[in-house]
Amino acid sequence: QVQLVESGGGLVQAGGSLRLSCAGSIGTFSDHAITWFRQAPGKEREFVTGIRWTGTSTEYADSVKGRFTITRDNSRDTVYLQMNNLKPEDTAVYYCARARGVVATRTAEDYDYWGQGTQVTVSS
Repeated sequence: QVQLVESGGGLVQAGGSLRLSCAGSIGTFSDHAITWFRQAPGKEREFVTGIRWTGTSTEYADSVKGRFTITRDNSRDTVYLQMNNLKPEDTAVYYCARARGVVATRTAEDYDYWGQGTQVTVSS
């Protein structure tokens, strides 16, 4: 059974950092891109960043470029999201999702499994 579990969310002041983790059940990340999406209250879910199965290619939303970094450890079936210089507008529930293929896309319909989400709150 495929499961994705996010962790690492919390409350942080603006300018601070958090590191999110997305852990998959054994073997479930093989040959799949993994992407982070987020959803703020009253807003639609949006793409944040994604990483190719091989880890050789990454994509970032313009709003997080230069501040967020996505990495993956395939030996641990885990993807990480390092978030630096956090801003109040980064406040949202962050979800990781497994793509149907090896390439990360920005379209939610291209993902077949999702985690339950982890709350990130950035205070001003």
